[in-house]
Amino acid sequence: MGTPPGGVLSRAPAGEPLRWPLTRCVPLPVSSPGRLARATLDQEINVPKSRVRDKRVYTPPPRSAKAKVSPRWLVPTMIGCLVAGLAWIALFYITGQSLPLPALGPWNLAIGFGFIIAGLGLATRWR
Repeated sequence: MGTPPGGVLSRAPAGEPLRWPLTRCVPLPVSSPGRLARATLDQEINVPKSRVRDKRVYTPPPRSAKAKVSPRWLVPTMIGCLVAGLAWIALFYITGQSLPLPALGPWNLAIGFGFIIAGLGLATRWR
């Protein structure tokens, strides 16, 4: 049930259907015997404040003493695989599928993409 257009609820006389704005008294718990607690729209209801929890201070995990470094062969091999794959596929299309290996036919594309995938796999290990 959403908020009414006026934002206020009103109480209809007995026997009539409820219409917007609809207002009514909200019963509150009785704080002591013989004392009836009711809130009207202009009264303020006191609500106890929640306890504030202590937040732990974030401590980052300790770093390893030695920084990881890629082997010297990784970057040249990665770039070589990427360029070789691109060149293989480009040569296959430019020569009208007669080069690099005419006996393989469309499998030349698989070889070119294989080189590219190998280059991307090496790129994930580069630090």
